[in-house]
Amino acid sequence: MLTIQNLSIQFGDKHLFKEVSARVSPQDRIGLVGVNGAGKSTLMKIMAGLRLIDEKVVSRAKRATVGYLPQELEGFAPGRTLYQEAESAFAEALALQQELDEVNGQLSTITEADPDCQALLERQGELQDALESQDIFRIRSQVEKVLVGLGFKEEEFDKDCHAFSGGWQMRLQLAKLLLARPALLLLDEPTNHLDLESLTWLEDFLQGYQGALVMISHDRTFLNNICNAIWELSLGNLTVYKGNYDQYLRQKEERLEIQRAAWENQQANIQQTMRFVDRFRAKSTKASQVQSRLKQLEKMDKVELEETEARVDFRFPPAPPSGRLAVEVRGLTKNYGPLKVFNGLDFIMQRGEKLAVVGVNGAGKSTLVKIMAGLLRPDGGEVRFGHNVKPSYFGQHQAQELDPELTVFDTVFQATPNLTVTQVRSLLGAFLFRGEDADKRVSVLSGGEKSRLALAKMIAVPANLLILDEPTNHLDMVSQEVLQEAMDRYDGTIIVVSHNRHFVNAFAGKVLEISQGRGTMYEGNIDEYLDKVRRDREAALTPTSAATKQDRAPVGDGSPGATEPGGQRASGHGGKEARRRQAQERQRLNQLLGPLRKKAAQAESEVEKQEQRKDELEKLLADPEIYHRQEEFAELSKEYAELERRLERLYDQWEKVNSEIEEILTSA
Repeated sequence: MLTIQNLSIQFGDKHLFKEVSARVSPQDRIGLVGVNGAGKSTLMKIMAGLRLIDEKVVSRAKRATVGYLPQELEGFAPGRTLYQEAESAFAEALALQQELDEVNGQLSTITEADPDCQALLERQGELQDALESQDIFRIRSQVEKVLVGLGFKEEEFDKDCHAFSGGWQMRLQLAKLLLARPALLLLDEPTNHLDLESLTWLEDFLQGYQGALVMISHDRTFLNNICNAIWELSLGNLTVYKGNYDQYLRQKEERLEIQRAAWENQQANIQQTMRFVDRFRAKSTKASQVQSRLKQLEKMDKVELEETEARVDFRFPPAPPSGRLAVEVRGLTKNYGPLKVFNGLDFIMQRGEKLAVVGVNGAGKSTLVKIMAGLLRPDGGEVRFGHNVKPSYFGQHQAQELDPELTVFDTVFQATPNLTVTQVRSLLGAFLFRGEDADKRVSVLSGGEKSRLALAKMIAVPANLLILDEPTNHLDMVSQEVLQEAMDRYDGTIIVVSHNRHFVNAFAGKVLEISQGRGTMYEGNIDEYLDKVRRDREAALTPTSAATKQDRAPVGDGSPGATEPGGQRASGHGGKEARRRQAQERQRLNQLLGPLRKKAAQAESEVEKQEQRKDELEKLLADPEIYHRQEEFAELSKEYAELERRLERLYDQWEKVNSEIEEILTSA
């Protein structure tokens, strides 16, 4: 599908790519990884055809469509609604439909004897065949499914897409690519603007995607759940590994261990040979043997240890001592005009606890941490810090808020004048700003470098409560792992907003879910929280505990002589109690099933009605005479297309309701 052959790009002494070669085949699920600055985004742009490269170096299969999602988007022009912009992914099919409408209109104005009639009829048939192969009747249902899956609400479909924020516009661009279903999908950091719910939906969608996929992502769990191959870019070289990200790490370590062992063995042989040469070099009787061994050394294929990228190395300073209470949030209320973000939010954190804050985009996660950091004022309630608690805040856009005119060194030095020059340079060195890099202006730094600098600036100030909003955005995988380890070792309190499951799982012991203005606290990490949420959803439909099942189970016939489980005879009072519980259970089931059965009956009735009309239309359209009455034919065709879309939605509703009924009855 796409082949890269000996791609080389060099800037001065730095090789961005050194004779890089790789191939993308149909059904590949490739994760492109490497430290920031390794060239991942550049390589993806080359694959997308946005950077001109010799066709002999990068070749694509003919007719293979390519879709590309960049890290940053210029935005959409005003004038189109959210739905219209998403629907434009089907531009080709919609253009065919428009042409068919025009052909139908022309046929309605001429007679069969007209010389253009035959050509128009032939084109009409071609267009109808093409539209059937593109499944045009399911466009609306597909658009709705993808938009809702990525977090948009149905009431927003008619909203001007230009009015959405940058993060939501990135979701819209992603939606268009998923709907277009190109043969090769290139995604550069697709998860940056997604909440947990949308992220898991995208995972499910991509797992069933029929085309090839290459993506850059710093979300380890996301890569593990989707990828069947990993391309690693490092120091200009591209290495291909089979399997997901965890398998890549194991294979890489095994390869490096084998390489190190081979290098050590070869070095031992070289040293042994050189000892022989040094010992007998002056002896004429050994001259031929000495020369022979020297020649062997010259011919030897040297094993070279692979260069490795520099690694961030730091840990947070010890947390200053504080009281047991870290922070208390009571009755927090915040509104933006008519929009209620919080309405009586409460929670308490003790010293040393580490909390992950989750919720859909717009739930108020960033608003909460900004209030706690003192950047926003609440409309009601309070945030109270414990004795001697010193908070430090890292915002989601902290890296973009750095002064572009300052140097790397001055950025940290001005924030912490109590540190010496040597201490600041040591801190910056831990974040890979070494030597002349510390004198670079912020304006020339990459996104990942700015994120590292913002983190360095934050930890330079002693604190015992870290408040972080999406700290891993723009950090490469290695930097994330180092930050993860540092946060795990940190002895202070942490409140972090992050959708990066693997990152948070390593240290978070609690999860605060914000939903509809309220907060719910869960014990455990993100995986345990997600598992608990799934179980709670199942339990909402039917009780699953052993005790409840026993309560529901029939106990004899309810008479004084009936037998309880385990051989115990039930009293008359027990029989009445059992019948009372059974009646309650029947009432509960009726309350659950009543509305669902009503919906199912309504959907079934509507399906029968629409199917009957569909049969009538098919009979009318099957009549050859209808093609001579083009105006009538056009109206019937339009009605038939709308009917197909309506039936598709009805089938989905009917199936969903019946599945819910079946689940309730199965578990009852």
